[in-house]
Amino acid sequence: MSGSSQKLWTRGFVLAIVTNLFISLVFYLLMTTMALYAVQEFAASDSAAGFASGSFVIGALAARVFAGKFLDFIGRRRMLIASLAVFVAASVLYIPASNLGLLLAVRLLHGAAFGAASTSLSASVMGLIPAHRRGEGTGYFGISTTLATAVGPFLAVLLVDSASYRALFLFAAACAAVALILSLVLRLPERTPGPEELKNKWRMHLSDILDVSVLPIASVMFIAGAAYAGILSFLNSYAQTEGMVLGASVFFVVYAGVVLVSRLFVGRIQDRHGDNAVVYPTLLSFAAGLALLAYAPNDTVMAVAGVFVGFGFGALMPCAQAIAVGMAAPARIGLATSTFFIFMDAGVGLGPLLLGVLLPLSGFHGMYWVLAAVLLGNTVLYYFVHGRKDRRPDHTAFVAQDTPAA
Repeated sequence: MSGSSQKLWTRGFVLAIVTNLFISLVFYLLMTTMALYAVQEFAASDSAAGFASGSFVIGALAARVFAGKFLDFIGRRRMLIASLAVFVAASVLYIPASNLGLLLAVRLLHGAAFGAASTSLSASVMGLIPAHRRGEGTGYFGISTTLATAVGPFLAVLLVDSASYRALFLFAAACAAVALILSLVLRLPERTPGPEELKNKWRMHLSDILDVSVLPIASVMFIAGAAYAGILSFLNSYAQTEGMVLGASVFFVVYAGVVLVSRLFVGRIQDRHGDNAVVYPTLLSFAAGLALLAYAPNDTVMAVAGVFVGFGFGALMPCAQAIAVGMAAPARIGLATSTFFIFMDAGVGLGPLLLGVLLPLSGFHGMYWVLAAVLLGNTVLYYFVHGRKDRRPDHTAFVAQDTPAA
């Protein structure tokens, strides 16, 4: 079970992947439909609809602040099970939410449960991956998120069109319940806090909730997350406005297919040739995909954009996470993981709010042109915060401190 093992495909690693699949499926089922649901059910404005979508991620961000700090004090498996129990309950609470205010409250609670669960699982799975195969293993773990990216939006549209939003919420609750059941049989590597950590258990300085060493790569993911939020929250509305619903549906399938294929080899390239060999191509590909969405005169171009976004954001995320973990000290792996996702969640959560303000001024085409330009700027930012060092992650640091759960 320990990361010191040379074996990657263990029972625990496979169970972690499947558990993450169902957790991620709930996220994509609801994230891609929530803005439109708020408009149709509660006559929400563009900015309010954006907040209905992004508030989930804001809740996740708030939970990660505390989850990273207290993960090893509470216990990784214990935090995972408790948060998934709340995750299931929150999935059902969408049904009685009868106004926009209640919907936002449920989204915040649901997001908080998601943030705690995903922090626990993502930090723990690093102890199941051999250190010298961290980039590869992180990529394989991320495949579960990729499958959810393809299946989630497709099922969401199918359920809403053929049944109702109530059916969508019940299906999301069922997926959350499956994740909870799997967590009950999943053994995670635990880490016992040292004497100094126990002494400062209740201290909440900035260094106790954020790992400073991760901030450079986390800042790059903040911007990438905000750009991806423009796709998650507004692509369906864009497609309906422009009469390209087919293109949007194919976009997500193509996106998932490209990410699935890329994660079979991108992690290996990163492990062997360093971070720059994968990060620069993925950032530039993401910018190109956003530019194609901005241009998109028809369904075909919109679908092709999925290829570039898939190799861009889809392949970038596990590569950046591997960089973050490699930069952290052994005792701060959980905190480093939460810091990484705090910044990415902040981007995804704040993105819909900012873009909801921009959208009436720019329209959908203008919004995606702006995002393409922002991603080019993000490539320059990466050079200054990490790329110019051309440094590979240290794959030998933390594994000895991880021991199997009882």
